[in-house]
Amino acid sequence: DGVIRFANPAARALWGGTRFVGMDEVGACRGWRVATGEPVSAAEWAAARALRAGETSLGEAVEIEGADGVHRTILDSAIPLRSLDGEITGAIVVNLDITEQRAGEDALRRSEERLRHTQKMEAVGQLAGGIAHDFNNLLTGILSYSELVLQELRPDDPLRADIEQIRRAGDRAATLTRQLLAYSRRQVLQPRMLSLNACVADVEAMLRRLLGADVSLETELDPGLWPVLADPGQLEQVLINLVANARDAMPGGGRVTVTTANRHLTASDGADGGGVRPGPYVTLSVGDTGTGMDVPTQARIFDPFFTTKASGKGTGLGLSTVYGIVEQSGGHLAVESAPGQGATFTIFLPRHAGAARAATPSERRGTPGGCETLLLVEDEAVVRSPARRLLERHGYTVIEARHGADALRIVEESTFAFDLVITDLVMPEMGGRELAERLQARQPGVKVLFMSGYSERPAASDGGLPPGTGFVEKPFTIEQLTRRTREMLDA
Repeated sequence: DGVIRFANPAARALWGGTRFVGMDEVGACRGWRVATGEPVSAAEWAAARALRAGETSLGEAVEIEGADGVHRTILDSAIPLRSLDGEITGAIVVNLDITEQRAGEDALRRSEERLRHTQKMEAVGQLAGGIAHDFNNLLTGILSYSELVLQELRPDDPLRADIEQIRRAGDRAATLTRQLLAYSRRQVLQPRMLSLNACVADVEAMLRRLLGADVSLETELDPGLWPVLADPGQLEQVLINLVANARDAMPGGGRVTVTTANRHLTASDGADGGGVRPGPYVTLSVGDTGTGMDVPTQARIFDPFFTTKASGKGTGLGLSTVYGIVEQSGGHLAVESAPGQGATFTIFLPRHAGAARAATPSERRGTPGGCETLLLVEDEAVVRSPARRLLERHGYTVIEARHGADALRIVEESTFAFDLVITDLVMPEMGGRELAERLQARQPGVKVLFMSGYSERPAASDGGLPPGTGFVEKPFTIEQLTRRTREMLDA
């Protein structure tokens, strides 16, 4: 007759009250819903089906609102009771509250998904970084030999245009390898203390030209913004890539908003659960009013070579580059989007409380030379030989070493001190960092200029350079190599 004859204390706590109430009253008052959120009438829940149709139901997941107003997930079971002649006389109903279990399972699933995604990104990053390292050495040779040939050709030589085309193709390939290295978090960073507001201001005019006339740019910059420790050139690349991505998401025009703010994340913000440590952060957000993205697309947007653009319209490395730079800088990247509602990318960079690093010397124009003696350490002959010839053409005396052990032997046997050591960062057996440490132990104060497009250590704390050293990125031009050489010698 629909009367609850007995309810144990757990059932009374779940549904409320101590009196036995009618089944329809319970169903009507508590508004049962299935796990999908669709309403379930009192006539449809397990107890009603057991009483009216003799149906046995076991472990049906149901979303309910308990007596305390809290939404819970229960496993609902009902078994009909019958008399000896088979008549239904009642039912046993069991509700198992699995709310906390479900929450734990959901958290575990999200954690496993993040782990799998991180492992996939790391594996692809290692592959991309290794390929980019080899490409950079080859491109350095191509560009250096192009420079050597161009220096020998007359301005009206018919071969000059062909060699310049080779050099331009090498420059485009170099841009691609830099994107791969950024994604794989194996760039060599040159961080200093800076303000994200200054980074936005430095490239604002460029961003407006990039967006065009049909997309407006708005900036909302916090005047009390905390400083961060980062590579300004890399942050500008991040900003340009995000704005370009926003522009492509608004083919019919729209608005891009760049915002900076201070934010202190706590555990209650879900920071630790998302892999972000609680603490003070500086945020840089780029939002658009474009087409937006669904959840499956958001799960892949940072994968290298993934793109939603038409064939030939993009490499799929823009957001991958952003991801790599932010991660290597010790930050985190979040995205909020939905179809038709635009997208907002937010970068979290840790607040920096240390002393400011000296500003980078202003770049000189031209290709300065000198008369000092240099030790050039490079395991790839295709890089070492043209670099030596280019430096010698600018007045330097250059001694070659094929690897770290060879460099140590030359230093031990030399009767003079080298004015500057130019060494590759990544070499077999002994890398440039270890070589620099050993050389400085033998010759304190020796100046070291690293050359590489690749860091063997992807972690942000190890991705920078030792104090008192310089860096020139591969593949380099003769102007870049000679300028950095001269800056190190004059420092």
